[in-house]
Parts: sequence; C-alpha cells; structure tokens
Amino acid sequence: MKSQPFGKLFMLGTSAAVPTVSRSHPCIALWWRGETLLFDCGEGAQRQLMIAGLSIEKVSSIFITHMHGDHVLGLPGLLMTMTLQNRRSPLKIFSPRGLKQFIESCLPMIFYKPSFPLEVQEFEGNGIVASGRNYKVYSQRVRHSVESYAYCFKEDDRPGKFNVEKAEELGIKPGPLRSMLVRGEPVRLENGRIIRPEEVVGPPRPGVKIVYTGDMGSTPGFEEFCRDADILIHEATFDETMGSEADELQHSTCVEAAKLAAKAGVKSLLLTHISSRYSDVSAMLEQARKFFNNVQIAEDFMYIEIF
Repeated sequence: MKSQPFGKLFMLGTSAAVPTVSRSHPCIALWWRGETLLFDCGEGAQRQLMIAGLSIEKVSSIFITHMHGDHVLGLPGLLMTMTLQNRRSPLKIFSPRGLKQFIESCLPMIFYKPSFPLEVQEFEGNGIVASGRNYKVYSQRVRHSVESYAYCFKEDDRPGKFNVEKAEELGIKPGPLRSMLVRGEPVRLENGRIIRPEEVVGPPRPGVKIVYTGDMGSTPGFEEFCRDADILIHEATFDETMGSEADELQHSTCVEAAKLAAKAGVKSLLLTHISSRYSDVSAMLEQARKFFNNVQIAEDFMYIEIF
C-alpha cells in the first residue's frame, strides 16, 4: 500500500514580472499536514489556488519575499475573496517592510475590514520567521534591487525508524507501547522490564528542507542557507547568454542557479521566475544540466509530493 504524502508543493505562478498565456505571476503553495502556506502572492494567485484544487480557507500563512508588484499584487483580491466567503480563521502574512502600508491602502477596496483576524508581521534580518506543526520557516537576506529575502521551510527532525522485528523479539505488541517508544518515551512491559526507545528506534532522521529564493542576484554565502536542501526553488530569469543583464538587474541565470545547487549539495533544483522572452525553455534546461543534473524548469500547476 502506497504511503500518503505529508505535503505537496504546488507551483502556481512561474513567470517573471510579465505573465504569459501559460505562466502566471510568482506564487508557490505548500500544502503541509492540512494547512497551506503561500510563498509570494502574485496577481491571480487566488484563481491559481482554485484551479489547483486548493482551499483558500486552508491558507494559514503567506510569506512575501519582497515588495515588487509581481510578488504582492495578488493579496488584495485574495483578502477580498476571503472576506466575501466569510472566513473566520486567522491569517498571518510575513514580509519585509512596506506590506502593512500596502495592505492598509487596499482596505477601502476590500470592504474596509476583513471578516477574520489578519496579522501582518514585518521583519528585518535573518532568522526564524514563523513556526508551526513540526516545522519552522527561516529568512535570509538576498541581493536584489529592494529589500528581499529568501525563505527556508524546515521540517523538524523525524523520529527514527521503528524496528518491528526487534520489538517482536522483546515482546512489544502493536499498540500504545510502540507509539510511546516512537515518541521517545521508555515503556514498562508486563514482566516489569523497562524498554528504552533507543533499543527499538533508530536515530532521528532529518526533516524535509525546501528553500525558495524569491528574486536574487549573486549573494555571497547563500549556499549555506541552501545546504543539503531536498528542493531548491531558484529564480532563473535569464539564460546564460544574459549574465550581464542578470547582474545589472540583480537577478540570476539558469547556470548561476545550477552552480549554486551543486555547491550547496541540494538534492533537486526547480527553476522558476522565467522571463516572458522564453517561450521555449529547452535551451535553459540544457544549459543548467551541464552543472547540475537533477533540475527541472517549473511550469504552472506542476506539483511535487513530499513523503
């Protein structure tokens, strides 16, 4: 029987500043154990959520990388729809400076006051931005034309694997005792023997790590923020022939992203924020694979299951 995923990563918008027929503005949805986290909220994000079959009601937190329009202009419409649907559950939005003023200026267009508790948290600097059920979200300042941050979603370490054969040898029957051991609690058997977790449970396993760069040019030391990530979602506005343009605009090429992925030892690379000039991305993919093999170019509505 196939196990059920803990989460799903949805690429809802994969274009750069100008959308195309097939690519919407930047937006990523991470469905995680029943709640949905959004990373950036480009124009049309609410419709992309609907098409992907994700509930707007389940969006618990939104993380904005920076205050450029293609990354935030979907917020007013999303908040308006939430109010029209009489949402009651709280919503948190995390962002660099400027978002509170932006939201307040939009309130007259979305019925003045949302129907739900709305908390906007502006932050500055690197560190833990938010935490939830078995996860934390970290920020890292990156080089761009305005204050901009990358985000890292890091699941807490998972319990080690339970050794069923060893448990049966020790007389630990399926049920509450096994669950206690997995949680790290010692148990007492009917014969009085104390079984400690390390006797039947392996060492903790690293949790899932996903990094999203937002918009960024070359940022010294950024590979450490990405170190050993399961998935690195990296902007690739340009191909390798436009390196000077990328540097001037403080964006990245597909090759720069691939080199960083290799240097950071990530498991997989997903390229996004693709300029509208590229209707065919096969050349970009070929360029990137010269430096990092496990790479894909994101398309709207593609998703990855997380186990």
